[in-house]
Amino acid sequence: MSTITRFAPSPTGYLHIGGLRTALFSWLTAQHNKGEFLLRIEDTDMARNSEEAKDAILKAFDWVGMGCDGEVVYQSKRFDLYTKYINQLLEEGKAYKCYMSKKELTALREEQMAKKERTRYDGRYRDFAGTPPEGVEPVIRIKAPQEGTLSFVDGVKGEMNIAANEVDDFVIARADGSPTYNFVVAIDDALMECTEVIRGDDHLYNTPKQIVVYNALGLKLPHFYHVAMINNEQGKKLSKRDGATDVMAYKEMGYLPEAILNFLVRLGWSHGDQEIFSLEEMIALFDPNDINKSSSNYNLDKLLWLNAHYIKEASDAKLIGLLKDFGVDLEGNDKASLLLDATKERGKTLVELAAQIKLITEAPTSYDEKSAKKAFKGEAKEILNAFADMLALAQPTTKEAFHSVMEKIVEEKEIGFGKIGMPLRVSLMGSMTGSGLDEIMAILGVSETIARIEKAVASIE
Repeated sequence: MSTITRFAPSPTGYLHIGGLRTALFSWLTAQHNKGEFLLRIEDTDMARNSEEAKDAILKAFDWVGMGCDGEVVYQSKRFDLYTKYINQLLEEGKAYKCYMSKKELTALREEQMAKKERTRYDGRYRDFAGTPPEGVEPVIRIKAPQEGTLSFVDGVKGEMNIAANEVDDFVIARADGSPTYNFVVAIDDALMECTEVIRGDDHLYNTPKQIVVYNALGLKLPHFYHVAMINNEQGKKLSKRDGATDVMAYKEMGYLPEAILNFLVRLGWSHGDQEIFSLEEMIALFDPNDINKSSSNYNLDKLLWLNAHYIKEASDAKLIGLLKDFGVDLEGNDKASLLLDATKERGKTLVELAAQIKLITEAPTSYDEKSAKKAFKGEAKEILNAFADMLALAQPTTKEAFHSVMEKIVEEKEIGFGKIGMPLRVSLMGSMTGSGLDEIMAILGVSETIARIEKAVASIE
């Protein structure tokens, strides 16, 4: 049988990093087995749905390159289908109308809590044959088994056995007729012929309820995999501050999609000690049965390290395209390769890379006070003027040639390299930061280098 997996987000908010990891594990499982990966939008909560959130989910998938097979399924368009199955269960006596009011339900829960009992519906309308109370719109409850065991083998956690009486007769349709989560999920997973359901382990205790639905309708169960949550670096629940933010925010922060996917695949799965995986390697090696049982910790340093790796490995053409979104347009610039070679090692994100490039391409409008005080002292003015004269005479064009001019002034003036290096760097960059001086000058050219030196010399006066 062909492998079919799915990802089923709710469009009530952005797609966060944990959701993307679940989707990635599902997508890789399908890709590895040459199966299908389906996307289902669980938008039955009409009051909380957001078109913006729905679009953001689809944009995130497009950005990371995880396409789904077939059309996106929207639960909001399947209400007639759910109603059909609710009516079927009512007709077969496997579900019933419950007229318990909210006031009665609250009173029951308070009584159970006072007795330190687990709060649950007491089944009072399970076999009700009397006259329904007036003014109460009933909900529909499914008849859960009252004895025996609900069992399934979880691909991550192993064999799971839950006493059937732990599951009460839960609501499958609200008083307004709208179906509930556990009901529609089971129906959709079965009708979409999902063979593997990979999801966070916060859904683990929904599974017995869904099994009740599967069994009542005679539907085939998929294989379940409940993945442990991602914690922050301190081992606590991941928050927005830690990184549980909109996936598209990572794009805005200058992360590459391949770095994000590589980072996520290692949060809960491993292949020996390997840290860097191409997409092809992930597909070839990933097996959901190897997902770790324990929670994984979000590590920003690891993400930055991976992102820096993928920036360094990226082609110039790719980086030129990506940098346009960060205010740097190198299209048609004959110094583009030199600029990227000079800055790639210094940028862990595209934001940082763009900033490093601008440090070179945009002449400083002022000088860092601390750096200038240290660099522009003693013979700095004389040395800079002499260096500018040497450049004008030599007209170097390569970084090696510019370096030779620097060596020449060191030799002629009988000074240490720092005596030219520090004032020159501040003249060109505005502070003690930036790439190699010979690289910077080769990018700027003689005229711009001299112009920046002259401007700095004027500031010393």
